[in-house]
Amino acid sequence: MAEQSQISSTDRRTVLRTTALGVAVAGVGVTAAACSTNNSVAQGSGAQQAQAAPTGGPVNVKTSQVPLKSGLINTDAAIVVTQPSAGEYKAFTAVCTHQQCIVGSVQNNVIQCPCHGSQYSASTGEVLQGPATQALAAKTVKVSGDEITVEG
Repeated sequence: MAEQSQISSTDRRTVLRTTALGVAVAGVGVTAAACSTNNSVAQGSGAQQAQAAPTGGPVNVKTSQVPLKSGLINTDAAIVVTQPSAGEYKAFTAVCTHQQCIVGSVQNNVIQCPCHGSQYSASTGEVLQGPATQALAAKTVKVSGDEITVEG
């Protein structure tokens, strides 16, 4: 009888571990699905961890895609392009300097990271609110007509 009790106890533990693992794996799947975004979003939502170094080369966007006092986040290139004032365009890495999440939105000239609430200036990339302590790295921006080219 004691031997059967030991087997039942082991089976319950195995079931509990397997169930917990299944829930954890399912949770990751849900998180990944919730974090999926288009490669360019005017205002993203949800946290997305930077997966790999962005591909090199220039990135082109239309000026009409970058709203005034807001911006466009290109998750594939890991850049955020902003328009702090009419006709002035800036670009920065979209990777938060705190824990490398992709920033999620740009509103009222503030770039917001959804992971822990860090905020950056859409004009300079400087930290407005932590926990981040380092500014977003600036990118080179060239505007020609209605085309914005971001390099670096």
